[in-house]
This record gives sequence, structure tokens and C-alpha cells, in this order.
Amino acid sequence: MAKKAVASLQTGSKRLSKAVKMVKSPKSGAYTFVEAIMAPELVKDWLAKK
Repeated sequence: MAKKAVASLQTGSKRLSKAVKMVKSPKSGAYTFVEAIMAPELVKDWLAKK
């Protein structure tokens, strides 16, 4: 199960996106949230990666 959230950020002439992915810990089974700020073109690849 994956939860996706993407917000658009604009700083000057660069356009960035903040992506949030929910990741399950293999040890405890608890979910944690991983955040990253990147170019919009890279978001799909990052969310698909485990």
C-alpha cells in the first residue's frame, strides 16, 4: 500500500515538487513517511522505487 502526496513549489525560475511516500519498516512493521523535494519529472520514478 502506498500513499502519495505531491505539492508544487516554485522558487524563482526553478519549479520543484515535494513528494511524500509512506514506507513500511521491515523490522517493526510500523509505517514512516519519507519526504523529498525534486524536479516534477523525477517524482514518478522516486515513488515507484522501494
